[in-house]
Amino acid sequence: MSSDELKAKGNAAFSAGNFEEAAKFFTEAIGVDPGNHVLYSNRSASYASLKRYTDALDDAKKCVSLKPDWAKGYSRLGAAYHGLGEYPEAIQAYEDGLKHDANSEQLKSALEEARAAAAAPRRPGSIFSSPELLMKLAMDPRGKALLGQPDFMAMLGDIQNDPSRINMYLKDPRMQLVLELALGAKFGAPGGGEDEEPASATKPAPQPEPEHAEVSEEEREAAAKKAAALKEKELGNEAYKKKEFETAIAHYNKAIELYDGDMTFLTNRAAVFFEQGEFDKCVADCDAAVDKGREMRTDFKVIARALTRKGNALVKLNRWAMRCCPRPLEDAIAAYNKSLMEHRNADTLALLHKTEKTLKERREADYINMELCEVEREKGNTAFKEQRYPEAVQAYQEALKRGPPAVNPEAYKLYSNLAACYTKLGAYPEGVKAADKCIELKPDFAKGYSRKGTLQYFMKEYDKAIETYNKGLELEPDSTELQEGLQRAVEAISRFASGQASAEEVKERQARSLSDPDIQNILKDPVMQQVLRDFQEDPRGAQKHLKSPEIMVKINKLVAAGIIQVK
Repeated sequence: MSSDELKAKGNAAFSAGNFEEAAKFFTEAIGVDPGNHVLYSNRSASYASLKRYTDALDDAKKCVSLKPDWAKGYSRLGAAYHGLGEYPEAIQAYEDGLKHDANSEQLKSALEEARAAAAAPRRPGSIFSSPELLMKLAMDPRGKALLGQPDFMAMLGDIQNDPSRINMYLKDPRMQLVLELALGAKFGAPGGGEDEEPASATKPAPQPEPEHAEVSEEEREAAAKKAAALKEKELGNEAYKKKEFETAIAHYNKAIELYDGDMTFLTNRAAVFFEQGEFDKCVADCDAAVDKGREMRTDFKVIARALTRKGNALVKLNRWAMRCCPRPLEDAIAAYNKSLMEHRNADTLALLHKTEKTLKERREADYINMELCEVEREKGNTAFKEQRYPEAVQAYQEALKRGPPAVNPEAYKLYSNLAACYTKLGAYPEGVKAADKCIELKPDFAKGYSRKGTLQYFMKEYDKAIETYNKGLELEPDSTELQEGLQRAVEAISRFASGQASAEEVKERQARSLSDPDIQNILKDPVMQQVLRDFQEDPRGAQKHLKSPEIMVKINKLVAAGIIQVK
């Protein structure tokens, strides 16, 4: 990076109040161009702003040595001396500067301030060099004790060597006592309120504010171009709101031509391209904007918005198989994820999920092939007959991917076959899900109810199995398979209801039933709670409840669930 570029970055940091960063950039620039007097002047201003007056003085002296006829260098020299409290030297520096530029108001003002500071009473720090101080301390009982403390004497010697270092010790209660004795003014007791200003002490003359870093003619021109570019951006924004897109693009182009350090010129132009349907150009501008934003250390939220806009454009590109972007949805998802890494935003997250869903649906659609679906179905049938049930499951699942319900009117048969496989494998919950899907796709397919009823029977949900078998028999009353399944479920319930089941079987069935939401609701019903109490306390009198059809349905469910036993 050139010294001019580094100097521009230093000036920008100085203007933003980042004096440490400004000094760093000026130092790097000096490394590139060590003979540039302006760089030393600017770094001196940065050090003065940081109260590093010794460093500021060194740079000011270097500046003056490089350019003895430049008045600004003497201004820096005077400011550094003033900061160090060396007012005669500051006055001399300002006077020397006026010899080179007699009309400089800045030098004149600084000279008056330096003279005022020199004429003002000594600052509290200078009293430590007076021999009277030790006498006052020795005569005061409190001060006498301090003279025997090594750390206090070291502190006192430090201030005598450099009065400006007093600020480092003002919070020390012992220093408050020293000031009280030296100035004859009462300071707040340690730990009390704020110190009052001594009535006899006058405030030191305010030190001049550090001057702004030197701005060259090129930098002034660059600043003017940036201001003009921002104006063009505003005009472009107004045209965009009016949907005058060509006019908006012209203004944004002019802004970019004038100043290339603002990524929003690019993102705004990208927004216009998006509205015009020029999505490939929108993507290109967003990429350029992100690169520029990272280069200029732009706010991460602005970079995130550029990435989201890129993602939106890529989603639109998905509608056209454009050669510039062969995988638009994949690239859009990548853009949204990068945006979320920069800044977590709910809208961007929603766009990501929507695009992921769209991509998933597209991949599923691209995978459809009814010929291969039939091939996989036959593989499944063969594997099932040969009792290779895991392979059969895999084949039927692949057949459903190749021929999903949306395009395959006989997909319900594949789900029925899956339910049969899961029954053989003992994977009953998965089997019930497959059977439910079969019934959903083909509600009048009796085989689906037979599959589900069998699975429920093996899960010992006999009451549910009975309900499922009955639904199947409504469709196919003469189905032997459904009739036999219903008979098995009824016999199982009868065995539990009559007390023929073992204690372990009863306990297991009751535990399973109590986890059923329907059974839980029945047992929580206040009316049923009263009915059950009546049957327990007065069985004969409780017979009246059996006249209620609603209560009878609930009692039968409890009997079927093994909660109530009939003896």
